[in-house]
Amino acid sequence: MFTRRTLLGAAAALSLAAAAPMAQAEGKMYIPLISKGFQHQFWQAVKAGADKAGKDLGVDVSFEGPDNESQVDKQIDMLAAALAKKPAAIGFAALDSQAAIPLLQQAKDAGIPVIAFDSGVDSDIPVATAATDNVAAAALAADKMAELIGDEGKVAIVAHDQTSRTGVDRRDGFANRMKEAHPKIQIVAIEYGGGDQLKSTEITKAILTANPDIKGIFGTNEGSAIGVVNGVKEAGSHIVIVGYDSGKAQKDAIRDGTMAGAITQNPVGIGYETVKAAVAAAKGEPVEKKIDTGFYWYDKTNIDDPKIAAVLYD
Repeated sequence: MFTRRTLLGAAAALSLAAAAPMAQAEGKMYIPLISKGFQHQFWQAVKAGADKAGKDLGVDVSFEGPDNESQVDKQIDMLAAALAKKPAAIGFAALDSQAAIPLLQQAKDAGIPVIAFDSGVDSDIPVATAATDNVAAAALAADKMAELIGDEGKVAIVAHDQTSRTGVDRRDGFANRMKEAHPKIQIVAIEYGGGDQLKSTEITKAILTANPDIKGIFGTNEGSAIGVVNGVKEAGSHIVIVGYDSGKAQKDAIRDGTMAGAITQNPVGIGYETVKAAVAAAKGEPVEKKIDTGFYWYDKTNIDDPKIAAVLYD
């Protein structure tokens, strides 16, 4: 988690740079994006969208994130360093929905528009948020799970975290939909693996051991979902797995039947819309407060459909 020392250091870095000129490359507007991570293929797809927007709009874009999605302190340091360059605007996907608020407030005070992407913050500081409607998407995952297990039985959730907006919304979207629409389904465990495949694998095996009659598990992001797949394989179990995001491993698991299906976002669109909104905000133009980048369910039946294939990634 973040520390007071980290926040004070980050705040000082921004304060010291307050008089610095706007960072530019070859006279272009500079817009950095700080993501939640860099290890998953999802973030590489977001980066591809951001880079494309940078080329299309003639602005200089940078994209970075911590090594994994548990390094809140490291993400705060990256945010501070990016803001110290006095960018025209900044894109930020929060690992912790509250940890960065002091720095984001300083950005606002310095006239640097903040665009949240993928995962928002518990604040009205961002002028826009480009993201999937994660509550609705997870509710769809719950409906699909219910259909696949006969609308009754035990299921579990392996979530990536309980501090980011995406982690909370996907967990609650799934759990609340089950409670409201599928009362014969019991959620017997909600565990957090930090989006790490290995940790999520061990969590999955523990869930299966404790609940030998469980019918399904929902993994809330790429790393979580693949961890569930690996855990089920290693345990020699046969249950319904529903995932979130895409990536080669998930697509392979769906094609071979190990995973029943998953929710895919539009990561390229998230990156593109984030930069597009940042440029508009930097120019003082109006931007939509909520930019819904969409989501889709995919499984064996539609994975090769052109509309679905366009938002899947390797």
